[in-house]
Amino acid sequence: MRVLVSGASGMLGRDLMHAGARAGHELVGFSHEELDITDEAAVTGAFARLRPDAAVNCAAWTDVDGAERAPEQAHAVNGGGAGNVARAAAAAGVPCVHVSTDYVFSGQPPRDRAGNIRPYVESDAPGPRSVYGASKLEGERQVLAASPRHAVVRSSWLFGTDGPNFVATMLRLAEEGAGPVASVRVVADQVGSPTWTGHLAPALIGVLERELAGLLHLAGGGHVSWNAFAKEIFRQAAIDCAVEAVTSAEMARPAPRPAWSALETEREDSEQLPDWREGLAGYLAARLR
Repeated sequence: MRVLVSGASGMLGRDLMHAGARAGHELVGFSHEELDITDEAAVTGAFARLRPDAAVNCAAWTDVDGAERAPEQAHAVNGGGAGNVARAAAAAGVPCVHVSTDYVFSGQPPRDRAGNIRPYVESDAPGPRSVYGASKLEGERQVLAASPRHAVVRSSWLFGTDGPNFVATMLRLAEEGAGPVASVRVVADQVGSPTWTGHLAPALIGVLERELAGLLHLAGGGHVSWNAFAKEIFRQAAIDCAVEAVTSAEMARPAPRPAWSALETEREDSEQLPDWREGLAGYLAARLR
């Protein structure tokens, strides 16, 4: 299978290229410089030249706070750009997998019939609170409207070896500390499902191979706060660094973050990713290679 990959130079895109090659497929990747997905003619031309059997769109405006300052640009990439890739794929008669985010949800925890808090599933209504989340939701809608063969995969709290991420930041801050008294301050009132791109990338290839369509949630199993995530990072990395708990209000950012964004799938045909702790272990091992 020949697959066109937009956003191939990003953290997830790089792992996707490796996963596709391992699975025996021909993935042809385009960086932002090579293919600007906001340029409809350029996207259409890329499909015409390559004649792929499928496409995966990893390209995105990922600067969450920057989106608040530049909403038109964020919507152009995450909304219109995603739509351009999806419509070009539809016109070429091939499926497209688009990667989305937990930020499409409000952060108000959903509850089961017994009143217990549960993760978000595909049928839960979105309600983004940030420009970034709204732009990604717009992209989801354009992708799904382009073809019934297309899939939107929501994931959460990505970390991988080929890009900046929370795990790398924690390790860097700990290394800059002054021994056992070193500490970091991390919010304890935001909960999500950390996802290693080394697990997500092959799962995306699986979505193509199995011809899944519609909305899917693919995120690390379980959920945890950023604060507890940091503690587990240091535990697995055998680093002596204290983690202080702070609130989101104390660490105010331009864009609001969902207080609850744990994801889970309700689809029986969807793959279940390993627990987020396994993903962290895999990431730490990959850093040493």
